Amino acid sequence: MTDARLRRGRSSLALSFLVQGVAFALLVTRIPGIQDRYGISDGLLPLFLAAVPILAGVASVATEKVVARVAPSRVLRWSQPVVLLALLGVGAGDELWMAAVALGVFGLAVGALDASMNMLGVSLQRAYGRSIMLGFHAAYSLGGIAGASLAWAGAHWHLSLFWSYLPVVVVLAPAAFLGSRRYVDAGTAPDGSPRAKGGTPVFRLLLPLCLVMTFAYIGDSTVSNWSAKYLQDVLGSSEAAATVPYNAYMVTTLIGRSVGDLGVRHLGASAVVRAGAVLAACGFALVAVAQSAWVGIAAFTVLGLGLSVIVPQTFAAAGRLFPGNSDAAVARLNVFNYVGFLVGSPLVGALGDAWSYRGAMLVPMVLVLVTVVYATSFGAREARYGGGHERPRTVDVG
Repeated sequence: MTDARLRRGRSSLALSFLVQGVAFALLVTRIPGIQDRYGISDGLLPLFLAAVPILAGVASVATEKVVARVAPSRVLRWSQPVVLLALLGVGAGDELWMAAVALGVFGLAVGALDASMNMLGVSLQRAYGRSIMLGFHAAYSLGGIAGASLAWAGAHWHLSLFWSYLPVVVVLAPAAFLGSRRYVDAGTAPDGSPRAKGGTPVFRLLLPLCLVMTFAYIGDSTVSNWSAKYLQDVLGSSEAAATVPYNAYMVTTLIGRSVGDLGVRHLGASAVVRAGAVLAACGFALVAVAQSAWVGIAAFTVLGLGLSVIVPQTFAAAGRLFPGNSDAAVARLNVFNYVGFLVGSPLVGALGDAWSYRGAMLVPMVLVLVTVVYATSFGAREARYGGGHERPRTVDVG
């Protein structure tokens, strides 16, 4: 495989991560607007939010079976446009059942997209022989910043959801589809068929990483699904200002992920993950005690810097743990992404209604601290790169 082909594959996959960041941010930062448009009650909202990760988890499991027959790049190529069209559908409807259908399609497509996207990232990292996984997730964060900024503009100028989403879909759907022609399946044979697999991942060995993934996404889902409502309902901000915390969170995840690969190469994945978990817990503590909207926004920025490194390194660790069948390991691990969302969103909502949203923020704080216990699952300090070793610099491309 040539260096030029690897560079093109890396760039096209980064574009896919960026597009997904835009789409997801446009959905989650306009949750108050979606709730108002369809008349979804506060009691019903957690059910709608829970449906998306449930369906995404089902699709991720199915993707494991699909990639045994076709390359992950094909799954990603067709799932990404569906995600964007489903997003547009969320903005186009005016009946509750329309919102349910659009969100259901969004969930199914996102499950296939997330699994296949991270499969390609893990296999490319192995081909590179150095840590690049955080860079892909940095592109996602950059997309999240763009999406949250567009959401703020839509809310500020009182645009309908449809007209907020339409220009984005018109531009990004063709761009992502054209970029998909350059995906590189580093885990496929020269004829494009999947290579022989090296055995089924053992769940007992994967379990610590599954727990870390769950706790990280409980934290992430708390930000994406509840930060806007937290600022409006608890800290008394405007609807436009309520879109800012997610944007600030994505800015610091971008910073953390942009420099995170360097940290992994020099310090090892365990040290980087441990530091991120402690910093994220501090961010949640600050959110819980914030007395103004600006302090709340500052707290979410700290939180983003801490959480930014955990998820990419969890996928990378799964690839190192099962190098002969990393696609299956990633697909199974990705399910716990949605377990985190499934648990996190209703849990914070239920605690917020029954107790207080301030108190609810302490739960993800404690859970993300548990990640420190499992940090050794990310390998020894020497496990810095894709395959657990450093290759000669002559193969470092891009």
